[in-house]
Amino acid sequence: MRSDILKRNIETLPHRALLMSAGLEKEDLEPGKPFIGVANSFNDIIPGHIHLNELTREVKRGVRDAGGVPFEWGVPGVCDGIAMFVEMRLSLPSREHVADNIEIMTLSHSLDGWVGVTNCDKITPGMLMAAGRLNLPSILLTGGPMKANLIGGKKCHPIEGFGLVGQVKGGRMKAEEAEELLPSMCCGAGSCVGLYTANTMAVVTEALGMSLQRCATTLAVDPLKKRQAYESGKRIVELVRGNITPRDIMTIEAFRNAIRVDMAMGGSTNTVLHIPAIAREMEIDIEIDLFDEISRETQNLCSIIPSGPCEMADIDQAGGVPAVLNRLKDMIKDSPTVSEKSIMKIAEEGEVLDGNVIRPLDSPYHSEGGIAVLKGNIANSAVIKQTALDKGMLVLSGPAKVFFQERDLLAAIEAKKISEGDVVVLPFQGPAGGPGMPEMLTPTDVIKGAGLRRGALLTDGRFSGATSGPCGGQVDMDA
Repeated sequence: MRSDILKRNIETLPHRALLMSAGLEKEDLEPGKPFIGVANSFNDIIPGHIHLNELTREVKRGVRDAGGVPFEWGVPGVCDGIAMFVEMRLSLPSREHVADNIEIMTLSHSLDGWVGVTNCDKITPGMLMAAGRLNLPSILLTGGPMKANLIGGKKCHPIEGFGLVGQVKGGRMKAEEAEELLPSMCCGAGSCVGLYTANTMAVVTEALGMSLQRCATTLAVDPLKKRQAYESGKRIVELVRGNITPRDIMTIEAFRNAIRVDMAMGGSTNTVLHIPAIAREMEIDIEIDLFDEISRETQNLCSIIPSGPCEMADIDQAGGVPAVLNRLKDMIKDSPTVSEKSIMKIAEEGEVLDGNVIRPLDSPYHSEGGIAVLKGNIANSAVIKQTALDKGMLVLSGPAKVFFQERDLLAAIEAKKISEGDVVVLPFQGPAGGPGMPEMLTPTDVIKGAGLRRGALLTDGRFSGATSGPCGGQVDMDA
């Protein structure tokens, strides 16, 4: 074990004194007791993270009960929903910061393995990147989705607020009326209710084999989530003792499986940014065309907010990711996971409990998967969430209205300078201009909220997982 260097050598006598000064007992330094890091991204800013201290306590209890010694530290997290439009330049770069944080803490303290306690947009991919980079035994615990409020038969949740902004800007609602709806949108702990980026990356993590089954869809407030935390703590000790590392698990087959599950469920276009970055840490190259290839041959089986009516709680009640894998079992390749079961075994044991929430292959919501890669005369490639696109918008022509700032676009909508059929262009929001490649949820939802149904948005920036409609992002312009 890597930690043996701290336990056995006379040169590390002062190191042991420091560890005991931090609270370790002499018996914690016995050989055979792995040192396990617990990277806890708790904060009381992000609703998806406000409960992670409770889960972390269970992870540490599981580590101790399995004979390990847990060490906890804090990992920062940005809430994209709060940063959106106000200060969005730092969100995507924070992904690398998370990976660096874990690399620094794990290597500097000779840890044998680690658990990532995570939930939201950039924290989860950052932790997966760290797992691949370090290739030390690791497991992720995603904190679970929030539950939508059901008011008058309608699901209410925080992301609805972006559309309300559009209604106000478009003159369809008064600001005071929108403010009155605020209490109905407050849902409590968990990542936002739909298949936005946070929940999409939780699904990807489970499909990759890096979290325990059902972890992605079990609600934050479900008592089962604490059980998953405890079992994750026990399992990491077993992974260390078996020397099972992320590169054993996150193979090219695992990435293809994860992309296929993503396409079948209709996840966020941000996976096109995150999955290649995670794979790169594993020295695996994944090109954008792979997403299009897999999407074209994978039916879309779920209709989840923002593409449809279901929330993540509905997916969980229908059987979660194992149920989706069961539908896809003839299309996936077997690969190991952090549990004792292979991905194929999980797929075979998965059970679909609601065939309308997770449809069969011969009766899908859409014949192709969630993402399409577009190519043409203005771009080498662009990405669109095709399952969130009305069929009547597959062909559109209209005048281009170009804006260089989100605020200018919002002002133009308020002044009614954007009309049906216009194509809004927001250039220099991507790697060459952002900086930081900010998400474009505010512009997309404001356009929809203003009642503009026949119009499109093109940007070299990226879209939030909450985006729907004819929005082409990550435009890679032909030089």
